[in-house]
Amino acid sequence: MHLPPTGLRPRVLHLTQPVDGGVARVVTDLTRAQLAAGLRVAVACPDGSLADRLRSLGADVRKWPATRSPGPALVPEVRRLVHVLEDVRPDLVHAHSAKAGLAGRLAVRGRIPTVFQPHAWSFEAVGGAAGLLALGWERWAARWAARTVCVSEAERLRGVRAGLRGPWSVVPNGIDLTRFDTDAPGEAPEVPGGVRLRHGIGPDEPLAVCVGRLCRQKGQDLLLAAWETVRVRVPGARLVLVGDGPDRARLAAGAPASVVFAGAVADATAWYRAADLVVLPSRWEGMALAPLEAMACGRPVVVTDVDGAREGLPPALVPHCLVPPADPAALADAVAALLLDAPLRASLGRRGRAHARSAHDVRRTAAAVTALYDGLLYDGLPADVAPTAGARPTAGARPTVGARPAVGVRSAAPAHPGVAVDGTGRSAGPPAAARPLPIECRESTHP
Repeated sequence: MHLPPTGLRPRVLHLTQPVDGGVARVVTDLTRAQLAAGLRVAVACPDGSLADRLRSLGADVRKWPATRSPGPALVPEVRRLVHVLEDVRPDLVHAHSAKAGLAGRLAVRGRIPTVFQPHAWSFEAVGGAAGLLALGWERWAARWAARTVCVSEAERLRGVRAGLRGPWSVVPNGIDLTRFDTDAPGEAPEVPGGVRLRHGIGPDEPLAVCVGRLCRQKGQDLLLAAWETVRVRVPGARLVLVGDGPDRARLAAGAPASVVFAGAVADATAWYRAADLVVLPSRWEGMALAPLEAMACGRPVVVTDVDGAREGLPPALVPHCLVPPADPAALADAVAALLLDAPLRASLGRRGRAHARSAHDVRRTAAAVTALYDGLLYDGLPADVAPTAGARPTAGARPTVGARPAVGVRSAAPAHPGVAVDGTGRSAGPPAAARPLPIECRESTHP
């Protein structure tokens, strides 16, 4: 592995495809935080708005033309990544989502420490032979990841039960809380000229909002199937679908007049604040960002009980806000009940906002990821050489190329201030109620 000159911080290469939605937000937030921490950050991704945004932050963006799904273009895509690696010479590669994880691990093949972050498993997205191929690949490629990072314990367990082996870390998703600060937390009213007015929605009409890519994963078809029942119980209710995607035409063809397709937006904050209720009926997730963002705006949410959903909610919200996946009747019951109960919505909104602020601050998430990098690069070095979180070692120290940290060995750097993490996932430090985002790191040998 190439080592930077003594005294420089590590060079991290993020690989990402897709370049929109939650994955793009995670890559952006990590890039911003890592640059601020002094790491040298490069990102390989297709050209577009994400690449422009990352350049504006100061990242070294490398053009990587790549399709969203595997196909005949995979071989030239891997070759292009090899050239990027030769040019950037990173100390560590962080591949995001299934496609970048596929191409990246084929290009690197474990020769430098590689972090793979699935952001929901590829084998959940497809069925039949394609699903079996995806599962077989993930089992095989796990050997080329120095660490697999999951955004929820449920996502990690799904991988273990599917037969994926190797060391894991659980780093719950975080959000940039500064985007959602208001003078009156959780109570920002919709103002004249706001998004309600622009889309013909009255200030007193009950409004449910769904933010997400219009695709099978996000389950907008299930929400539309439930919406007729909601309208019967809540006359005058309106539904806004915020986002774009491959299913837009199909969804719009059968949608009633009470449903508005708002299209893609750069920032959904105005819609969260305009909503009485935010709904995300996903079929699968790792840990979705939209419910966390909605709670940060003081809005109650209704989400399906897929990976990460239960972990993302405070216990008080679970009985009212969590419904079985792929169950339009249960979804309709929960949405209608909350639209009809303003005091309960306000109470749940306050509790959700407090939870988002205490447990899902993106600064803690970024600090945990940086500490994980340090563990991969410097574990096993002598105590007088191993750096503190994010620091470079002294002259002559050389990270072990591709080595996986030993199970049960305490990390050289805590995941967050005051929280020590070991290979069993246990942490020492503040009481449980005060711990921010504990990380679970363990090597899995489960079949």
